[in-house]
Order: sequence, then structure tokens, then C-alpha cells
Amino acid sequence: MTKPSKDNQPYLFSNFLLTQDPQFRPCLTELHALIRSIIPFAEETFSYQVHCFKYIYMLVGIGTNTKYCSLYTMSSKLVKQIKNELSGCKLSGMTLHFNPEEPLPAGIITRIVLARIEENEVLAMKRKKAK
Repeated sequence: MTKPSKDNQPYLFSNFLLTQDPQFRPCLTELHALIRSIIPFAEETFSYQVHCFKYIYMLVGIGTNTKYCSLYTMSSKLVKQIKNELSGCKLSGMTLHFNPEEPLPAGIITRIVLARIEENEVLAMKRKKAK
């Protein structure tokens, strides 16, 4: 996969999608649309070969490896809390890997994104109070 260009062009999900294998594109497109529907004002960026959504801090990311689509929760605490609900996917640290033909349920993705929004807001408040 090649990194999107840094030639003053805005970073776009469509550019990221073109760098992915065709078998993963429909699943990534659905994930992107779902996350955008949950938090439409999130900044989108590219970090460590992952398409990321940022709200205050990094929120979640989406990407692929050779076999799976991946949802990067960016929260080990959250993964530990919900791991019993994550049948059918492979866990690797803070990342959920799943077959693109068997995507994660929208309800679980929604809960993850909403939990991450709350985590980021709490962290921002703590940091603000510490100043």
C-alpha cells in the first residue's frame, strides 16, 4: 500500500480506498460511512497506514491486512470490556480483525465509537484541569 501524497492535496478517504485490495473496499466503505454517521464532524487523517478518525485525540481507525479488515479501537481498556461480545473476530491488542464478508455488527461499532468519544472527552477534561 502506498501512502497518500503530501502535495497540499486534502487527505481523502477515496484516495485511501484506492490503495486497498478490491476485496476489502466494500467493507471499508461501509465502515467509513457508519463511523461518519456516528461522528460526522470527526477529522479524517492517515496515520501508520491506517485511515483514522480524530475527535480531540485519535478516535478509531480502519484498515486491512492480508486477510482481514481491521477496526483500530485505540483503547485496550475498551477491548477488554467488550471482548466477550466479539465472537467471530480476531483480537490483537487494541485491534479487531474480521472477515470482510462477515463484518462487525453496526451496534458494536457504534458502541465502540461512542465509548471512544467519551474516553477522549474525559481525557481532555482531565488534561485541562491539570493545567
